[in-house]
Amino acid sequence: MNRRVELRNHLREQHNFRFRLAISAGFVLLLFLLLFARFFYLQVSQREHYHTLAEANRISISPIVPNRGLIFDRNGEVLAHNYSAYTLEIVPSKAGDLEALIHELSTVVEIAPRDRKRFKKLLEESKRFESLPIRTRLSDVEVARFAANRYRFPGVEIKARLFRQYPKGASAAHVVGYIGRINDKNLEQLEASDDLANYRGSQYMGKIGVEQSYEKELHGITGFEEMETDAAGRVIRTISRTPPIPGNNLTLSLDAKLQEVAEKAFGDRRGALVAIEPATGDVLAFVSKPGFDPNLFVDGIDSENWDLLNTSIDRPLNNRALRGLYPPGSTFKPFMALAGLELKKRGPQHAINDSGYFSLPGSTHRFRDWKAGGHGVVDLHKSLVVSCDTYYYGLANDLGIDNIFKFMSQFGLGKKTGIDIEGEASGLLPSQEWKMKRHKQKWYAGDTISVGIGQGYNLTTPLQLAFATAVLAGNGTAFRPHLVKQVLNNNNEVVREIGTHPLYTLDLDPDNLRVVRNALVDVTQPGGTAALAGTGAAYSFAGKTGTSQVIGMKQGEKYDESKIRERHRDHALFISYAPAEYPKIALSILVENGGHGGSAAAPIARLVMDYYLLGKLPEEAAALPVDQEDEEGEHD
Repeated sequence: MNRRVELRNHLREQHNFRFRLAISAGFVLLLFLLLFARFFYLQVSQREHYHTLAEANRISISPIVPNRGLIFDRNGEVLAHNYSAYTLEIVPSKAGDLEALIHELSTVVEIAPRDRKRFKKLLEESKRFESLPIRTRLSDVEVARFAANRYRFPGVEIKARLFRQYPKGASAAHVVGYIGRINDKNLEQLEASDDLANYRGSQYMGKIGVEQSYEKELHGITGFEEMETDAAGRVIRTISRTPPIPGNNLTLSLDAKLQEVAEKAFGDRRGALVAIEPATGDVLAFVSKPGFDPNLFVDGIDSENWDLLNTSIDRPLNNRALRGLYPPGSTFKPFMALAGLELKKRGPQHAINDSGYFSLPGSTHRFRDWKAGGHGVVDLHKSLVVSCDTYYYGLANDLGIDNIFKFMSQFGLGKKTGIDIEGEASGLLPSQEWKMKRHKQKWYAGDTISVGIGQGYNLTTPLQLAFATAVLAGNGTAFRPHLVKQVLNNNNEVVREIGTHPLYTLDLDPDNLRVVRNALVDVTQPGGTAALAGTGAAYSFAGKTGTSQVIGMKQGEKYDESKIRERHRDHALFISYAPAEYPKIALSILVENGGHGGSAAAPIARLVMDYYLLGKLPEEAAALPVDQEDEEGEHD
C-alpha cells in the first residue's frame, strides 16, 4: 500500500510564525505602554498627591498636653494646683496583643474594670502610637513591682504626669469648681467653638466654678511632636518638637482665710453668704453650705460618693449663693424706704400709728405686723430699726407695684448680676406684666402688700442681695461682682485686670441715702433687731435683719417654731456693711430654716467682719446663739 506524503510549506509556516510573533510583540508593547502610562500618571501627574500620602504615613504628630494654670486667692494662697504622680501607660503599636498584655499586666499592678473601660475608650479616640494611661496614681510599691517585671511588657512604661489638686478641700468648692474627664457633651462644645484641636491628647477640662468659666485661660496651648514611624506604626525617630504653652494663672478676689471663717461660722447649718468690696465689686467670700470635696471628681467620682452627694437631703452640690431662690423678707425694707423717699411718697418725719395690722380700704383682711399690738408711733427711721411690717404694708400700697419694680430693678434685684461663673439664677422681682404672662391673672392690690415686706412673689439669691447691699453701701455706685481679680501668665506677669470700672451710678438724693443709712446703723444698736450682733463692736456697722416664710400661715394663726418641722421653719437673713461711714465690706447671709435674722444670721456677719476689719479670729465660730427671741417677720 502506497502512503501519500504531504510536503510542508515552509514559506507559509514562516509567514504564520512571523505573524504570531508580531501579534505577541504588539501585545507586549501595549503592556509596556500601559505600564509606562500608569508609571507616568503615578510619578508625574499624581506625584504631589502620593508624596503627601507617603509623608502622612511616615510622619505622625503626637500632642503634648500643656500644664494647667494655677488658682490663687487674693493673698497668694494656693486654691488649685498640679502635682506629679506616676502613671502606667501603654503604646498600643508596640504592645502586640493588647488583651493578653493587659491580663498579664494585672497580675503585677491592680487594674480595675473601670480602668479597662477608660483605656478602651481612649484607644478608640487615639492613634496607636500615642501613649495611653491604663492606671493612674501608682504607689511607690506598685512602681517598684512593675520596674522589676518591665522586661515582660513591651510597649508599657511608667510616666510622671501632672494631676489637679484642691488643697483647701471643700472650702470654696462652689467657687473654684473642679476639673473632670471630657465627655461627649464637652466634645460637642469644643467642636462648635473650634477648640477641639487644642484639646488633642487632653483628658480633662473645667466642669463648674472658675475652673469652667476660665477654661480657655487655664488650659493653655497644646504642643506637638513630629515623629517618623515605620509601616507597623513604630516610632523610628523624633523629627521636631513644638513645646506646649502652659495655661495662665488666676488670682481670685476671694480671701481664703475669710472664706474659712465664714464657713466655720455656719457650723452644721445650711445656708449661704456673699461678701463684696463695695468700691471694686471684688467678691471676698462666697459660701454655700454644705459643700463638697472637689478632689473626688478629678479622676472620676466613684458611685458610692456620687450617691451620697446626689441623694443627700442637704443638697451639697447646689450652689445656694448663686442659684438658691429665697424671699428676701425684711432685708427688702431698706430699699423700700429709699424708694418712698426718692419717689416722694414718704418723708423722714412722716409717721403712722401702728396698731399691729394693716387693711386695704373696704377689706376685712388683716396683714399683721410681727409684733402683736404693733409698735405705736413709727416714722421711717424707727420702721427700719424695729422692722415694722405695718409701715411697709402702707408704703407698698402707696407706691404701687410698677414703681416698686422699676426702683428695685436699679439695685439688681430680679436679674442676674453677671458674676463670672456660670449657672446664676435671675431671681424674681414681680410686676403686673410678669403675673399676667406667667399666671394669666391680673395683679391685685393684696399682692403688692406682701411684696412690700419682701414676701409674696419676691425671690432673690444671696448674691443679688449682696450686690444690692454693696450698691447701697457705695451710695448708688454699682460694680459687677467678680471672683477673678487678675489673669497672669506662667511668669506671674499680669495679662489683664478684671472689673475695676463701675457699671453705673444711681441718681439718688444724698439726704435720702443718709436717712436710710443712719437707720441701718441703729439696727445694730440697743433697741434694734440686730442689737445682739452689734454688742461691743469696735467699729460701726449697718445692717438689716430678715425672716422669710417657707410655709404659709392661716389668717390669725400664730407662728410657733417648736411645732413646725425643722425644714419648714422660716429662713433667717441679714444684710450688712462696715465700717458704716466708709464701707470696706458688704454682705448678705442666709441661714436656711434658721428662724430669726437677728439671732441666727447677724452673729455670723459679726464674726466675718471682725476678722476682715480687725483680724480677729473667733474662738469657737460654731457656738452662736440661735434661740434668742426676735420675732421679726410676717406669719399670716
